[in-house]
Amino acid sequence: MATTATTTIDSLLDLDSLLRAEDRDLRTMVRDFGEQRLRPHVAEWFEKGSVPVRELATEIGKLGLLGMHLTGYGCGGSTATAYGLVCQELEAVDSGLRSLVSVQGSLAMFAIHHWGSEEQRQQWLPGMAAGELIGCFGLTEPDFGSNPGGMRTTARRDGSDWILNGSKMWITNASVADVAIVWAREKDGAGTIAGFAVPTSTPGFSAREMTHKLSLRASVTSEFSLDDVRVPAEAKLPGAQGLSGPLACLSEARFGIVFGAVGAARDCLETALEYVGTREVFDKPLAGYQLTQAKIADMAVELGKAQLLALHLGHLKDDGRIRPEQISVGKLNNVREALKIARQCRTLLGANGVTLEYPALRHANNLESVLTYEGTSEVHQLVIGEALTGVSAFR
Repeated sequence: MATTATTTIDSLLDLDSLLRAEDRDLRTMVRDFGEQRLRPHVAEWFEKGSVPVRELATEIGKLGLLGMHLTGYGCGGSTATAYGLVCQELEAVDSGLRSLVSVQGSLAMFAIHHWGSEEQRQQWLPGMAAGELIGCFGLTEPDFGSNPGGMRTTARRDGSDWILNGSKMWITNASVADVAIVWAREKDGAGTIAGFAVPTSTPGFSAREMTHKLSLRASVTSEFSLDDVRVPAEAKLPGAQGLSGPLACLSEARFGIVFGAVGAARDCLETALEYVGTREVFDKPLAGYQLTQAKIADMAVELGKAQLLALHLGHLKDDGRIRPEQISVGKLNNVREALKIARQCRTLLGANGVTLEYPALRHANNLESVLTYEGTSEVHQLVIGEALTGVSAFR
């Protein structure tokens, strides 16, 4: 016999009371889109390691979700909290689908919007907001992930043009992108880090999709090479000087992860709750055992704390008061706890939990990547440690 609960995960701490009505409506709209359009296919996309990026980008663009927290150029100008809730609902389906929106809006579009010229904004942003143009963000290199300042990709002046050489790795959407935001070291005495908006059709630019992944399989991950790629002076992002340019973009994307991880954890816990209420073990529902309820209670508490943290950071960002170390707190805690919840839910699902019929292990696999990208847990620990001690431990 199925159990009947009087309290849901959402109502346990009444966190909806902290949201505006329009934010709740937006969340419902994106949740419905995820359930109706994305979830029926996500297990197949994950299993095949293939996802229709361009088709989905167009559909998501029509919903106004690409670059939604930016203003002008076809972007919605939403609050940071609203954007976070969208990331939460997308990642409740799959981290790869949140990555599609996050990389497009918070990395590629944000770089152009924040650091680009007016001509670059007009050239790229309207099409990217509509999902008609896809962007990628080329910072990570094969030997330089956590230490982007060591990058070897170079930009050399040749008359009024720039010549780019190097390679980037673990780049979402690079093999299907129309424009790549490329970060390179200028080959002069200063060696300043500079950004460029590079059309991927430029001769010398080549990208290859990376396969054989065990994580983020419903996402396109690529590496790309730059072999004497010649771009005009107008391709350089004039507002970006040094590492502060790409790091500011990463802070934007990490903010979305703070919310997104909550969505993945919630999906796992909701699935586990439904399962233990109907699965009978020794003639009564699995939900009726103390060990089960202890696991459920602990996960619900951690999930609630993670949601509170995400909402608090959203309100700080909306007020213009958020600091990078605060985003590090959010990513470190929420991804780490979401991964624990996904693994614990898998134990409640038993052998069923290792199949794609249930989402827990898929989320856990994805969260292993989320734990690493856009700042590993260790990097965020050091960011927080430096903020509290005043001493950098990176070198």
